[in-house]
Amino acid sequence: MVKREFWLNRIEKAWERRSIVWLSGVRRVGKTCLCQTLQDIEYFDCELPRVRRLMEDPQGFLDSINNSRIVLDEIHRLPNPSELLKIAADHYPDIQIVATGSSTLGASAKFRDTLAGRKTELWLTPIITEDLVNFNKKDIQHRLLHGGLPPFFLETKFPEPDFQEWSDAYWAKDIQELFRLERRYSFQKFTELLMTQSGGVFEATRFAAPCEVSRSTISNYLSVLEATFVVHVIRPFSSRRSNEIVAAPKVYGFDTGFVCFHQGWLQLRQEDIGLLWEHFVLNEMMAQTQSRDIRYWRDKRGHEVDFVLTLTPNKPIAVECKWSANSFSPRQLLSFRRQYPDGQNYVVSYDVDRTLSKDYNGISVSFVNLNTLIDDISQHH
Repeated sequence: MVKREFWLNRIEKAWERRSIVWLSGVRRVGKTCLCQTLQDIEYFDCELPRVRRLMEDPQGFLDSINNSRIVLDEIHRLPNPSELLKIAADHYPDIQIVATGSSTLGASAKFRDTLAGRKTELWLTPIITEDLVNFNKKDIQHRLLHGGLPPFFLETKFPEPDFQEWSDAYWAKDIQELFRLERRYSFQKFTELLMTQSGGVFEATRFAAPCEVSRSTISNYLSVLEATFVVHVIRPFSSRRSNEIVAAPKVYGFDTGFVCFHQGWLQLRQEDIGLLWEHFVLNEMMAQTQSRDIRYWRDKRGHEVDFVLTLTPNKPIAVECKWSANSFSPRQLLSFRRQYPDGQNYVVSYDVDRTLSKDYNGISVSFVNLNTLIDDISQHH
């Protein structure tokens, strides 16, 4: 079983802060395998009726634990999952628990208590750069095409049927059990449309007719997809100037493999790689910072910066994603910096080996690879 060292270290550090770690992430992202590679762990699969019966009396269950470290996998299968975790946090602080689930804690009615102050949250994203070393597969283009769910990534051929099977299981197990939505066709159609338009500006009214639901239902669907980490809603950065886009978000699919699947790309063409690289950079930044508070900037003349990070007040960090550094044009960044002169500017490219700075009309731009970008962001975070 592959040991994903980056994530194992994150769990250990989370346990240093609190005895409960809430490990979330989409199905098949590797939560179970990750937990099973933890040292000295006792594993409980809450999907099993036998295990659920064990936990009907939370106190009795916790009294019976022989191990100081346990995993409660798919804990949302319990009738009242937050009750067990609350009792454990308050009365059994020596028992370290990893509880896993597919959504943000408190996103569904199943969780009657968000366990504020009692847990540390960790979001397991699709495969990041450091995982590629652990999986002993360093081909980034393979990662872009197959995506970052480990079983899909490890396939030698594009696993087309697996993507559809995943979508069916996501509806049946995550959506139905946690959110009880109706109209499967409408929800899945909406998800499919978002994936084919991934990285584009989102307008709810454009989806209502093809999905045969109201605009408010579309907004609800988007909230559910965001809560279950299937899409990322990137909101605009602005100071509400009249020439800026201030409301319309961009929506990104959670994984490059699913974007390829819904686009019908069974192999990569050169013109597809730039968009997928942008998705990969976003996934990496979110994994490393454990934050989804990443913005984009756009003005009404069409100038746009891929990502804006607001880690330091009044010094927004601008990040442009280019598969090849040679394809960079400074026009977008210059427009942004005319309005927000302070802050660092990065062009993150796959083909940059050594950091290089260039000056464009008095604005310094750093050309970096992804590892350098993450190191620099981490110093701010």
